[in-house]
Amino acid sequence: MSETPAPDLHSAPAPLSGQDRSFVHAIRSYLQPKMLAMLLLGLGSGLPFMMLASKLSRWLAEVGVDKSTIGFFFWISLAYSLKFLWAPVVDRARIPGLTAWLGQRRSWMMVAVLGTMVGMSLIANSDPRPDNLLPLVIGAFVLAYSGATLDISVDAWRIESGTNEEQASFAAVYQLGYRFAIMLAGYALVFADFTSWRGAYLASAVVMGLIGLLILFVREPAVVERRAVTGFKDGLRANVVEPFLDLFTRLGRWLIPVFALIILYRLSDFTMGVMTQPLYEELGYSKTQVGLVQGTFGPWPMIAGSFIGGLLAIRYGLMRTLFYGAIIMIATNAAYAWLALQTDAATWKLLVAIFFDNIALGIVGTGFIAYMSAIASRQFAATQYALMTSAWSFFNKIIAGFSGLLYEAVGSFLFFLITAGFGIPAIVLLLYIWRFGSPLARGEAQPSTQPTAP
Repeated sequence: MSETPAPDLHSAPAPLSGQDRSFVHAIRSYLQPKMLAMLLLGLGSGLPFMMLASKLSRWLAEVGVDKSTIGFFFWISLAYSLKFLWAPVVDRARIPGLTAWLGQRRSWMMVAVLGTMVGMSLIANSDPRPDNLLPLVIGAFVLAYSGATLDISVDAWRIESGTNEEQASFAAVYQLGYRFAIMLAGYALVFADFTSWRGAYLASAVVMGLIGLLILFVREPAVVERRAVTGFKDGLRANVVEPFLDLFTRLGRWLIPVFALIILYRLSDFTMGVMTQPLYEELGYSKTQVGLVQGTFGPWPMIAGSFIGGLLAIRYGLMRTLFYGAIIMIATNAAYAWLALQTDAATWKLLVAIFFDNIALGIVGTGFIAYMSAIASRQFAATQYALMTSAWSFFNKIIAGFSGLLYEAVGSFLFFLITAGFGIPAIVLLLYIWRFGSPLARGEAQPSTQPTAP
């Protein structure tokens, strides 16, 4: 009698059949209870970052902080780029009392949510001026590192809760939740216009508290078997060395091209995004105008783009989706160059720029998240995914920190044209990997382990 073979950690999942790749199958993949949980967690991940990286720049511009300083201030969000440094802790370390109650992923989510509430409260009670930014910086650091920790645990939950074929659907729903966070952040801008920035950040802290309560009802994913560790050195190897070594070994010679693609793929929208709020202020758009457009109208094109990206990934594969997204992103980012030439603050012009940009961001975000999720091993989900997201966000944020200098040097019109062109190297790399890359490099093979009951 033959024995059932052990699962092959390096084999590709069975390819989808023509029937499974139908759009009907793609739509059905969204109609699962765990997708609602993904929606809520996407909202929780997005709000801290939006209040840190987007809305804070508008506040600083209003109090007279120069654009170069605003650009460098964006470097605080490098916490999201360095999260691979403590991702192994989130992946394996247990929080006394809390982990036994909530599980590995939800316990870290809860701690991170509390940290974001503290950070937002510190920002709310600061009084930023060009000569008094330290209290705001401290609050921003707390918010950034707490938000990054929340991202680590949410990313691990997503990878562990779905099959390889479901990752595109998870990515689309995650993006939907993130867009709702953008919507709430937009309304926070309106709230700040009618009350104060303090009130806007305190209200955002309350929203994060509600998300913390909702985490209690999110299902903890099945536990992935990991070998037991004995002693500090063995723990260091199991929790730090092995996750990175596993990724490097599986990618082989495609490690450098894949990481180069990950690093460069979103450079265009990241560098231009830092200066959009200062551009709105410079053109004379009020906080209410921007907040209503971003909060009421802006997310829907992005939501549509997210689901289009998910459907494209299931129907045509990740490489084609990434290619389409890169082309569209370059074209639509240039819409801000057109906006910069306008001499009046007409709302419809703002709508046009945001509409086309957000459609592209939705498609790009879904394809990009699904691609990195397909590469990460379930056995080391938090650590490997954090490494990949850290690689691209660290480089992009370093470059984005100089965006204020570029903006002041060449002016708004040329700034947005130049940053749109930053997407061209990624297209070249993508085509190379698509044509010659290994299945894993193309996001078509994902190692997995058999989960056990929690």
